[in-house]
Amino acid sequence: QVKLVESGGGSVQSGGSLRLSCAASGVTSSSYYVAWFRQAPGNEREAVAIIDSDGSTSYVDFVKNRFTISQENDKNTVQLQMNSLKPEDTAMYYCAADPRPKTLMALMFDPNKYKYWGQGTQVTVSS
Repeated sequence: QVKLVESGGGSVQSGGSLRLSCAASGVTSSSYYVAWFRQAPGNEREAVAIIDSDGSTSYVDFVKNRFTISQENDKNTVQLQMNSLKPEDTAMYYCAADPRPKTLMALMFDPNKYKYWGQGTQVTVSS
């Protein structure tokens, strides 16, 4: 059974930085996708960044050049480095994972593609 545990959320002022971590256990597939999603109250859950088992990454436009997704060498932890944070980045951030063969990265921005989810970590950015 795959388990995902997020950490690193908190409160920061506009322009600040936070680093989120997603610790994964039980992943046995050699091909997988891990993504960070976020959801603000009243909004739909939206993808932020994706990384696959080969290390390829993709980002939504509104976080490009501000957020960086990476994975540890042992590939059991995926981080999201968030810089130049804005109040509109305030949301609950979720880690999601799905073991699947290589596919179009663009398809993996859909939250319905992911089988496993963490419990979320809150990020609050004040102006």
